[in-house]
Amino acid sequence: MDRVQKEELVNSLRETFNAANSVVVSHFKGLTAAEAAELRRKMRAAGAQFRVTKNSLARRALDGTAFGGLEDLFEGPTGVACSKDPVAAAKASVEFAKESDHLVILGGSLDGNRLSGDEVKALAALPSVDELRAQIVSLLKRPATNVVSVLAAPSSQLARVFGAYGDE
Repeated sequence: MDRVQKEELVNSLRETFNAANSVVVSHFKGLTAAEAAELRRKMRAAGAQFRVTKNSLARRALDGTAFGGLEDLFEGPTGVACSKDPVAAAKASVEFAKESDHLVILGGSLDGNRLSGDEVKALAALPSVDELRAQIVSLLKRPATNVVSVLAAPSSQLARVFGAYGDE
C-alpha cells in the first residue's frame, strides 16, 4: 500500500468516525472468512458497519474525532464497528460475540464517552431507537383505546338490556 492509498484510507476512516455516534472495538483472532462475512452481513442489517484496518492507520484516523480516546485499544487483530444509531453497533457485536468465540469486545465509545467491554454489553441490552419510538407510540395510543372502550361499554350494556327485554 503506497502513501496515497494510506492517506485515502485514513480519510475514509475519519469520515466514518465523524459520521458515527457509537464505535465498538473488538479483537477477531481466529475468525474465518465465512464468519467475517456473516458478521458484516449482520452489521449491515442492524444499520452498522464493521471494518478491519491497520492499527496505525486507525489511530491516525481517530485523531481529531470524538473517539480519540480509543487509540490504546488498537493492538493486535482489531476490528471496528460503527453506527449512527447509538445501540446498533453494540447490539450486533454482542450478538455475534455470543455465537462466536473468535470475537472479543474490548470496549467502545458513545458520543465521545469511553465504554468498557462490560458497558458495551450493557448498552447492547438497551432497546434501539426504533424500538423506543414504537414503545412511545404504544403508550400514547393506549389512553385513547381505553377511552373508546369506556365510552362503548354503556351502549353495549344498554343493547344487552334491550335484547333481554326483547327476548321476554
